[in-house]
Amino acid sequence: MLFTEPSFLFLFLPVLLALYFLKRPHGSYANVLLLAASVLFYARGGGAFTWLMLASIAFNYFMAIGVARGRSKKWLAAAITVNLIVLGVFKYANFFADNVNALLTSFHVGPFAMPQVLLPIGISFYTFHAISYVVDVYRGDATAQKSPVHAALYLLLFPQLIAGPIIRYREIADQLARRVVRMDDFAEGTRRFIVGLGKKVLIANNVATAADGIFALAPSELTAAHAWLGIVCYTLQIYFDFSGYSDLAIGLGRMFGFRFPENFRWPYVADTVQDFWRRWHMSLSSWFRDYLYVPLGGSRVSKGRMYFNLVLVFFLCGLWHGASWSFVVWGLYHGTFLVLERLGLAAVVRRLPAVVRHAYLLLVVIVGWVFFRADTLQHALAYLGAMAGAVSPGIKPFDAAWFLTPKVAFAMLAGAIGSGPVVRGLADQGRGWMVEAATTAALAGILAASILQIAGRSYDPLIYFRF
Repeated sequence: MLFTEPSFLFLFLPVLLALYFLKRPHGSYANVLLLAASVLFYARGGGAFTWLMLASIAFNYFMAIGVARGRSKKWLAAAITVNLIVLGVFKYANFFADNVNALLTSFHVGPFAMPQVLLPIGISFYTFHAISYVVDVYRGDATAQKSPVHAALYLLLFPQLIAGPIIRYREIADQLARRVVRMDDFAEGTRRFIVGLGKKVLIANNVATAADGIFALAPSELTAAHAWLGIVCYTLQIYFDFSGYSDLAIGLGRMFGFRFPENFRWPYVADTVQDFWRRWHMSLSSWFRDYLYVPLGGSRVSKGRMYFNLVLVFFLCGLWHGASWSFVVWGLYHGTFLVLERLGLAAVVRRLPAVVRHAYLLLVVIVGWVFFRADTLQHALAYLGAMAGAVSPGIKPFDAAWFLTPKVAFAMLAGAIGSGPVVRGLADQGRGWMVEAATTAALAGILAASILQIAGRSYDPLIYFRF
């Protein structure tokens, strides 16, 4: 179930809120209700994979208790291994089989047959939640949860279930036990939810029509204008899609008394790749830092080993996003720039004028998004060739301007403004009832426009749904 579906907005959420606030304070009744609702929420799209999710919860519940007894490395290793095997089978089996068959074919050996393995929704997110939980219990940063309801709710809580943010157990352990929802909390959660809805429905979905249409063209049909319009639209789409979904999740959590960590902090205003990753998908980058980069030695090892660790972490970060060589290249691409910046490129960039620093970062990120968006590595390289003007297009079905409809142009303008802290800065400067009234009117307008777009059953992809 998507947060932008009418069935969620006008049935699931209102009914759940009504039942949730029947009884206060929010203790065992509220947790059992949220757990049941979360199972229903996942089952709507996950189907039979709901049993896999429940089995994962039960397994990690008992493994965490086992790890807590004497800080057992064997229990920890077993828990991490099983979680990674489950993730590997469901997410990478097809990728592995395709590459093995390609290798066999090159040696004139017949390919082996393997049934297609379906990808459970949100498996990457809840696997990382589970691993961080048992690791934190082993490290003594968290206490193994004895209540199966509390443990299950941490892993299954529906706002962050299918697309994050990736939440550490210790961040919400106390909130699972007891929380109070005040009117200010609910109001702030509602405001955040509306902002996220507008980001997703009014900006991301509209620029997605141009991005997806252009990326669906054959390389022989692309001009440089097509290619640049498509990737700029995708650059806005992926940010407003994912940050909007994070806002929706954070807002929903706040409505129910949970405070989730921030996941984005205007990444496109960064001026180096290092700064970009301090702002983009912060819960994922901090997860890789704390559970992979630091255990590998972090910055405490030799420079050569540190650079290797950085590239390795981003290789795995790319692979986490998808079972495709284009994702691997995207990860290695970012890892390489992080190494180059540590070797001195960042120092050079920081001496440049602000506009040049910003242009450098945007160019690096935009080129990287081509690998992230393209279906294959060959498609990505051909698309980059079109961006560079190195492709001589044949017959074009539509000019680039055909994709730039008024709705897309308006969404691009709103996205360019919303990519930085401009609106937040203006709001922070003003105080008083007039500012409050203007803010309320703006939120009401965003909500009304979003509902109209949803009612029109407009294009509604979710990029991170497949991760």
